[in-house]
Amino acid sequence: MAGLRIEHLYKRYENSGKKKKVQNDYAVKDLNLVAEQGEFIALLGPSGCGKTTTLRMTAGLEEITKGDIYIGDTLVNNLHPKDRHIGLAFEDYAMYPPLTVYDNIAFNLKAKGVDKAEIDKRVREIAPLMQCDDLLDKMPVKLSGGQKQRVNIARAIIRRPELLLMDEPLSHLDGKARQAMRTEIKRLINDIKCTTVYVTHDQLEAMSLADRIAIINFGVLQQYGTPAEVYDDPVNEFVASFIGEPPMNILETTIIGEGNHFLFTFENSNLKIEVPERYNNVVSNGFKCKMGVRPMDVLIGGADSKGTPEEVATFENLGDERRIGIHVGETLLMLITEDETRYKAGDIIKLEVRGEKTHLFDLETGERIRSK
Repeated sequence: MAGLRIEHLYKRYENSGKKKKVQNDYAVKDLNLVAEQGEFIALLGPSGCGKTTTLRMTAGLEEITKGDIYIGDTLVNNLHPKDRHIGLAFEDYAMYPPLTVYDNIAFNLKAKGVDKAEIDKRVREIAPLMQCDDLLDKMPVKLSGGQKQRVNIARAIIRRPELLLMDEPLSHLDGKARQAMRTEIKRLINDIKCTTVYVTHDQLEAMSLADRIAIINFGVLQQYGTPAEVYDDPVNEFVASFIGEPPMNILETTIIGEGNHFLFTFENSNLKIEVPERYNNVVSNGFKCKMGVRPMDVLIGGADSKGTPEEVATFENLGDERRIGIHVGETLLMLITEDETRYKAGDIIKLEVRGEKTHLFDLETGERIRSK
C-alpha cells in the first residue's frame, strides 16, 4: 500500500491535421493532489472535466504534458503501467468471454508466471471478498452486470496493488444494483485497506464512499476536502450547486439595510431573509451578490410564523420526503419537508429560511464571499 502525490499536473491534447496541429485547451490544468496511504479519494465532476484523464495519466495510459506523479516515493512519469504496482477497474467490464470467472480473475497472475498454487490461493481469498466465490466456474455470458463488475474489481485487486484505480465502475448498473455495489465497494476497501482513487460523476457515490473528494471542473481542481467540508463549506458557486440532491438554491439578491441589520431581497419577490451578523463587515446597503441556501434549510412556518406568505408552484411526494417549489422572481426555490400535508399549485405557505445556513457568492466570479 502506498500513497499518491500529484504535483502541477497538466494534460493537453493535440489534433493533428494535414496543414497544422491544433492544440486544445488543457484537459487537466495545474492539478495538485495528495492521497495518504489507505485513503479513499473520489475524483468528482461533470462529464469531460478531466477526472478520467487524470486517472489514466496516473495509470500510465496517457502521456503527461507537464507535472509529476508519485506512487509512494517513486516518480512514475516514465514507468510502464505494469511496473506501477496498480490495480485498474474499468468502466467497461472487459472480461475475456472464452475464460471462466476463475481464469478471468487469475489472468494477470498467470501472465506474470506466478506459481499455480499461489494463484489458486489468491483467487480463493479474493473471490469471497467480492462475493463471487460461487461464480468461479461460470462463463461471463452467464453473469449479470453486477456480477461482472465484482469479477472486474476482483481481477484488479488480486495483484495486491499499492494503488487501486477505479474508473466509474458502477455507471452501467441500474439504480438498485448501484446501491448494492456501493455497499460492497465500501466493505471491500475497509477489508483490504488499499489506497484508492475512484472516478465518478455521481456526487452520491462520492459522498457515500470517499474519505476525501476532489471536485474538478474544466480540468481545474475546485475543492479538495471531506464530504462534510465540501457540503457545508463550499469554496465557490460551482461546488455548492454540484454537491447535494436536490442542489443548493442559488438566487441573485440585493442586500438592504433595515434598522441595525441587513436583509436579503429578491427582484419581483416579497421574500426577505435576515442576513447573518457575521456578514455585516462584508456587505452594505445595495450590495449585490448571490445567496445560496440548501433545500433542507428552507422551512414551512406554522400558523403563528412571521415567515413570508408564498404560493406553491410545484409539489413532489417522494414517500419519505416532500419537495416543494416556490417562485422567487424568475428562480424556482426548492425546499424539502417531512410534513405529510399534500400541497397543490396555488396553495399558500409561510416561508422561513435559516439565515445562519446561507452562503454568499460573488456575482461575477462565483467565488465564496466570507466574513472577515
